[in-house]
Amino acid sequence: MKIDSLIMRILCLSLIIVLLCCGKTNSNYQTNQNTSDKEVVCFIYHRFGDSRYPTTNTPVKDFEAHLTWLRDNDYTVVSFTDALTYLQSNEPTRKTAVITIDDGFKSFYKNGFPLLKKFKIPAIMFINTKTVGGGDYMNWDELRDVMKHNVEIGNHTHSHDYFLNQPEATRYETFKNEIELSQSIIEKNLGFKPALFSYPYGEFDAKMKLIAKEAGFKAAAAQNSGVLYAGSDMFQIPRFPMSESYSGKTKFIEKAMSKALRIQHISPESNTMPKDKKPSLTLTFDNTNLNLNRLQCFIQGGTCSFSFADSEKKTITLRPNKPLGAKRRTIYTVTIPDKKGVWHWYSYLWIDAKVK
Repeated sequence: MKIDSLIMRILCLSLIIVLLCCGKTNSNYQTNQNTSDKEVVCFIYHRFGDSRYPTTNTPVKDFEAHLTWLRDNDYTVVSFTDALTYLQSNEPTRKTAVITIDDGFKSFYKNGFPLLKKFKIPAIMFINTKTVGGGDYMNWDELRDVMKHNVEIGNHTHSHDYFLNQPEATRYETFKNEIELSQSIIEKNLGFKPALFSYPYGEFDAKMKLIAKEAGFKAAAAQNSGVLYAGSDMFQIPRFPMSESYSGKTKFIEKAMSKALRIQHISPESNTMPKDKKPSLTLTFDNTNLNLNRLQCFIQGGTCSFSFADSEKKTITLRPNKPLGAKRRTIYTVTIPDKKGVWHWYSYLWIDAKVK
């Protein structure tokens, strides 16, 4: 009887331990659920008030309108680093935005930076170290100055080259070496190594993403549109472009108020433009509370057709109606409103490296 009693005690103790462990697991799961609705809308800028380059320029009046709208509509604009922390935190959900600037042009220092100081808004600037101090680019003293006013510095490689045009046999070694070189140059001149990266021209492949991760970066920014959330690929962070074609206040507000279309699977894995120039893209996404009857798809330089691949309407395949033209970068975009009328957004970049 004593043995039976001892066995029963052991079984009861084991059951208690299991229940306690399950309780901890459920608590952790709930914490993750609390962060799952957090999103951050990121904007990408290049030049400011430099009408010579409309495809990368933002009129100063438009930039001021953007900052004014964010302030007046209770957005919290944070640094890129703080945005990543926020997504994984237990902080209350809030409307959150990030301002990013690529390349480090002097027009930012002259026309954009004063507005950031005026509104007391942080930002991040990704610099390519080969051009610092030359031509239209900011010098190291100017970079030190913006850092004093809450502008982070990120890595944008050394040369800002079209790496996908390089032979595959040497491409990845060159890409890795450039990252290491630019990190060392930034450390020499600014006293630290950046923790964040941006792909030149927004171009990359799977191996380049891995190299960026292995280099020690926390995250890497792309140039396809969309909204960042905790489940996003942190080495392919979407950003809405704010060049002249997109910088009008109405278009800015549309992007700022967008939500993420939460993608669960993408096919194909490669974003290289196929030879027939009719790339097919299949997406599986979370369709909870979405109004699928109003789904829209867009293709730059072409028209789009789509079909659902499953009865639950969670998987969609997009196709161009005819072969795409000779364009280096082509973006497919899917937008779907939810039951409240808020649009959810996702875009995918195809690259034809044969087009210069």
